[in-house]
Amino acid sequence: YTHTIQLKHTKKMATEKTPKGIFSTLMADGYWLYLKGEYKKAIDSFTTALTLKPGDKSGLVGRSRCYLKMGEPENALKDAEASLKEDKSFFEGLYQKAEALYYMGEFEFALVFYHRGKKLRPQVQEFRLGIQKAQEAIENSVGSPTSVKLEIKGDLSFLQKDEERAPPITAIQHLTKERKQKPPKIPKSEKTTKQLLGEFYSDKKYLENLLKDEDLVKGKMKGGEKLQDVIQNSLTYLDTCTEFWNQEKPLCARDKERKLMPQTRSKSHHTAPPDPAQFLLKALKDINAELTSGNAKCSLKKAEEVMKMVQGWSDKDISNKKEIIGNLHSCIGNALIDLGNMDKALEHHQKDLELAKHKLPEAMSRALDNIGRVYAQLGQFLQAIEFWEKKVPLLRGGLEKTWLFHELGWCYLELNRHKESRDYGLRSLAAAEEIADEKWLINTNVLVAQSEFKLGNFESCVSHFERALTHARVQEDNSAMNAIQKALDEAKQQLQMISDQRNDIKDVDLKLAVHIIVLKFIHSFILKRFVT
Repeated sequence: YTHTIQLKHTKKMATEKTPKGIFSTLMADGYWLYLKGEYKKAIDSFTTALTLKPGDKSGLVGRSRCYLKMGEPENALKDAEASLKEDKSFFEGLYQKAEALYYMGEFEFALVFYHRGKKLRPQVQEFRLGIQKAQEAIENSVGSPTSVKLEIKGDLSFLQKDEERAPPITAIQHLTKERKQKPPKIPKSEKTTKQLLGEFYSDKKYLENLLKDEDLVKGKMKGGEKLQDVIQNSLTYLDTCTEFWNQEKPLCARDKERKLMPQTRSKSHHTAPPDPAQFLLKALKDINAELTSGNAKCSLKKAEEVMKMVQGWSDKDISNKKEIIGNLHSCIGNALIDLGNMDKALEHHQKDLELAKHKLPEAMSRALDNIGRVYAQLGQFLQAIEFWEKKVPLLRGGLEKTWLFHELGWCYLELNRHKESRDYGLRSLAAAEEIADEKWLINTNVLVAQSEFKLGNFESCVSHFERALTHARVQEDNSAMNAIQKALDEAKQQLQMISDQRNDIKDVDLKLAVHIIVLKFIHSFILKRFVT
């Protein structure tokens, strides 16, 4: 909602050259660019915002997320630690710090911060998933706890229960310095590197061959960067990934997994496990967990593997095979959305829809939802509306109604069809009031206010912006409060202008009426004199 409001004012505020309100606009732009996958531009927005408001926790966390997506965990760690400087219990900063440490290969330290965050906010699922993946990475690296005997000696003070005492940051900083000074430890064997990189190995060889072309590497990119530096940076990034994947899950751990699997892979593709339902339940849970934790690539790989297995099973092995395959198409499509491959994502969600037409209303609702989401992200709002309106009769529950009506209203707003936008906004607002969801009450009131503004109904617009501002204060959402206040001020200005115009018209009408009365009196007086 903040992005939609702020985009209207960005140009105006930039020309005024005043910092008031610009911070919230830059923050909203940063979040929007992050969601679109334009991480470098998002970093620029967050950095500019932080120059206006240094040390802002939300800005530091937003930039930290972007750095992680760009494969720069050291910078992500710096921003995460900066966000915790004033408030050690800031859970978003704790999560970002844990994530940065994890992607730096410091799984033990990451685990400490995942646990700390879980203790502060046990309801946040990301901390539980973080603990799980950090523990798995540690076990893959050093073995399971049953195979390792630990001695109680040395300095264990950083594991004490006192939450205020942080683990030795200097040790982490020392490790990061060592990483900068020394090149990544790449496995000596080319075969090992190939196994770790997988499909990226051919890219690595291609880049290495490009470096050998002396004439080519002397060239420059459009932005002025040397081609040689770009290629070298890409190779360094792949080397860092190789080292990280080897730490997270060494080949010895992968070999162990293969030994635990059935000896013949061909059988596993055609023979279902003893309890297919339990196997599928765990597999789908793992796929969703990977996607939730931000590891879309791993989620996609697992979903595709399970898909191959299920397609090889007979109908006797599993009665609801079509339903399961549709669910897996949905999982693959969602992972592809996160990876930015919208065309392939659309294909899988459409396959899910085809399978759902066989008397599977819940699956059909899910597929229509996802297809509409893809079209909306592509900016094809008419197609998004077409599929989302088909989902309306299948809606269940107030939250789902609130979300869908809001998205439909937003699409109509983007198409400048403001009456339809307002109508869906009011429906979404009614559903939000039923479930008493404060955040959705902000969103829906803002949508209705924007629609009324475009329709010229400024009194209604001001009323809904004021309601949204009240709910934002309850939520203590500063970013939303700033954006809504800016829009509210503009709506009030428009309302005042119309009021002044009406008063001017009234004054003109009054003066005209007086002139007419005077003229009539003069006319009457002249007629009497003439007759006399």
